[in-house]
Amino acid sequence: MTTTDIAPTRPGEDPLGRPAPTAARPKGHQGPATLRRTLRYAALLLGVVFVLIPVYVLLVTSFKGVGDASPARAWLLPSTWTMENWTSAWQQLAPAIGRTIAMVVPSTIISAVLGCLNGFVLSRWRFPGADVVFTLILFGMFLPYQAVMIPLLELVLALQVPNGVPSLILLHVVFGIPITTLIFRNYFETVPHELMEAAKVDGAGMLRTFWSVALPIAIPGFVVVLIWQFTNAWNDFLFAVFFSTPNNGPVTLVLNNIANGALLTNYGVSMAGALLASLPTLLVYVILSKYFISGLMSGSVKG
Repeated sequence: MTTTDIAPTRPGEDPLGRPAPTAARPKGHQGPATLRRTLRYAALLLGVVFVLIPVYVLLVTSFKGVGDASPARAWLLPSTWTMENWTSAWQQLAPAIGRTIAMVVPSTIISAVLGCLNGFVLSRWRFPGADVVFTLILFGMFLPYQAVMIPLLELVLALQVPNGVPSLILLHVVFGIPITTLIFRNYFETVPHELMEAAKVDGAGMLRTFWSVALPIAIPGFVVVLIWQFTNAWNDFLFAVFFSTPNNGPVTLVLNNIANGALLTNYGVSMAGALLASLPTLLVYVILSKYFISGLMSGSVKG
């Protein structure tokens, strides 16, 4: 075969039809994708720094003495590290933390169970007026707490619910039902109807279907609701002001008294108390964050 018999090659091929070798890209060269990834990481790192700046100030101030904990030295490390602030804050907050746990746990569980029942019924039982009932339940999410606080106070007094933890449990359960109902209704809408119909064919009624079929597969929804309700109830301050006192109220009320009371100039105790009060919710999010995200996503896709 002569050179005249070789077919003309296309661009990017050698005379035998094979892909022509490409020149190696210099190691120092960054393509557009690498540049975008670098900028994205830099923006994320900058956001993390801005978020952690208050945490840094809280943490270093909590280890400073009275004379060292001043706004002028907020960014500086303690000249002398001390644990007295943490000890003092714990002695004042420990009883309130116990009362808060006694209030948050039952209110979270009860509102989650009621929301699960409501969500299952409203998603699977299309009774007359179901949409109206669901709209009225959701209306409770948009009520400003300040507008109903005085009527609620009169209602609690009329029902003779004890002040403190019992009244706070009742209020957090009632005001938690709208959001828990919405979350569970959206979650059960994603469950295939064939699964519920199979239980009905086997002779299971609504309660049996809920207990044997719906409840076991609603774990992701429960994780989302429990984290949401736990955080809201733990951080609540408005209900605590109206329906409890520092002697029988939650940790947020006692923490406010520490910050605005006789220890106003002792910033170290206030910072240590703030960290202690926020630690439970932080641990809940750190431990259950991946389940929280998966639970949200499981209720966002149909089928």
